Amino acid sequence: MSDALTHECGIALVRLKKPLSYFHEKYGSALYGINKMYVLMEKQHNRGQDGAGLANIKLDMPPGKRYISRYRSNDKTPIQDLFERINQRVYEGLDGDDSRIHDAEWMKQNVPFMGELYLGHLRYGTYGGQSIETIHPFLRQNNWLTRNLILAGNFNMTNVDELFDNLVQLGQHPKEKADTVTILEKIGHFLDEQNEKLYRKYKKQGLTKADISPRIAQEIDIPKILRKSAKRWDGGYAMAGLFGHGDAFVLRDPNGIRPAFYYDDDEVCVVASERPVIQTAFNVPFEEIKEIDPGHALIIKKSGETRMEEVRKPGKRTACSFERIYFSRGNDADIYRERIELGRRVCPAILEEVDKDLRHTVFSFIPNTAEISFYGMMKGMEEYLNDVKRDKILKFEGVLDSEKLSQLLSYRPRIEKSLWKDVKMRTFITQDNSRDELVSHVYDITYETVSDEDTLVVIDDSIVRGTTLKQSILSILDRLNPKKIVVVSSAPQIRYPDCYGINMSLLEDFAAFRAAIALLKERGMSELIEDTYAKCQAQKDLPEAEVQNFVKQIYAPFSPQEISDKIAEMLTPLGMKAEVKILFQRIEDFHKSAPNNTGDWYFTGNFPTPGGMRVVNKAFLNYYEGKRERAY
Repeated sequence: MSDALTHECGIALVRLKKPLSYFHEKYGSALYGINKMYVLMEKQHNRGQDGAGLANIKLDMPPGKRYISRYRSNDKTPIQDLFERINQRVYEGLDGDDSRIHDAEWMKQNVPFMGELYLGHLRYGTYGGQSIETIHPFLRQNNWLTRNLILAGNFNMTNVDELFDNLVQLGQHPKEKADTVTILEKIGHFLDEQNEKLYRKYKKQGLTKADISPRIAQEIDIPKILRKSAKRWDGGYAMAGLFGHGDAFVLRDPNGIRPAFYYDDDEVCVVASERPVIQTAFNVPFEEIKEIDPGHALIIKKSGETRMEEVRKPGKRTACSFERIYFSRGNDADIYRERIELGRRVCPAILEEVDKDLRHTVFSFIPNTAEISFYGMMKGMEEYLNDVKRDKILKFEGVLDSEKLSQLLSYRPRIEKSLWKDVKMRTFITQDNSRDELVSHVYDITYETVSDEDTLVVIDDSIVRGTTLKQSILSILDRLNPKKIVVVSSAPQIRYPDCYGINMSLLEDFAAFRAAIALLKERGMSELIEDTYAKCQAQKDLPEAEVQNFVKQIYAPFSPQEISDKIAEMLTPLGMKAEVKILFQRIEDFHKSAPNNTGDWYFTGNFPTPGGMRVVNKAFLNYYEGKRERAY
């Protein structure tokens, strides 16, 4: 993606079901769990560069022995920093006797992070800054084993104010109004409540206090705690929790917005935000890795037993489609096929734009995540040319000699890597007032790959703001002296904010929204902007069931092509020699390419939760009132 867009957070959980000695004997190291967590987190580095954290719980430790370890890092290279610190603690714990590393039980008793239950998190901050306090996992400590809670997740809640007020009504005094804090304390409240209930039950039966604690650990009902906690949650989430006594869970939102995959056998249970990282880390086949069902929690008991429990009634599955376009790594087999198809389906619009003159068309892509859709675009062009060749051969009159046949068969798409990205430069690490200057140096071109008779077609996975196109890419491509530049987005126009995890919250930042507003003003239709504002205002106090997305009417007067043409006009830098056109994927073709991930609210405005409807209307109110702030 040429525009900088913060990614999704990532989670990784490993539960070792055998003693550490088992893994030392079979795999040669008692550090098996730590090593697997490193691979899972490093392979999901695409999901988090603002920070990383890792927590570990040791099972059945005697009183007085440390059983919870946690490190968090907001270093420039957080995963490396995290595991270097853990490695240092491990070898410090050996106290100069390296032979102890082969004594798995001694390691468990004396070395941090040498336990059976791990939870890792990678953070891409969408809110709350980058201080160490914002980095997961979060820890709620208590002297009772069963009241300790560790939480990490990939989530945003749209109704944080409501959740905060609920905590206050319960008698709590939260330290801040943030979804991570409110979720942690909400679960913690019902965890405490169940501990109290079980304690009173066994106290009446005459059990001693020392005997009550292990009984609570056996009987604690994690699904019940989650059902009570999640009753009013509105948002997209995949969150994982560990309890001090050894139970664990991973919970997914009712619409399956945020992804979560798991693998379970007699040695381990492992969960991650992406399927291929589990395949790679544990060398297991694709079909053995399952998706956690929407509205369900994967429950992992201290005994090692695992089961899926419904926590909230599943709604319509609207899994985030941006995972398929951009966020998740493309080596997932399904995602790879879908991105190929996204590229293939834009071919008819491209062929129309270049008048089917492929002899004077050069194809390239905007690195790096658009590469797979580029391959799909080329497959589509090859299919088109194969049809052309077949028709010419079948209709050929006269003798088709070897030279003519060779000339015909050599007709293929012209492919060049015309644009390069300097991976050492990150366009999103500077303040806005200095970003414009730096962004112009992030990309470079391959000279002499295009002539002044050519149309240069470059594909990007999506266009959000269009900032980098205008400030850098188009001007740089213009140096190649093409006749025309066609920028193709493998995704449809992004028209609405996301409130479930992606940092796309300001309407005025979207190229499509700015284009629609400009068209309304140009055509004397500004009253529609006023009408939208009035309707959004009127909805502020309506019941959830009555809230509608009135921002849709901003786009309603115009065809997608009209908006695309206006976007091209607005993003064309001054002094450009080449004509600029921008083509977007049709929403119908997008759904055919990724049929199982139908979450498309940023394209269509069809939000899957009531909170999403409120957010989009509030985002418009903020735009109209000149407030550059999140609507949730």
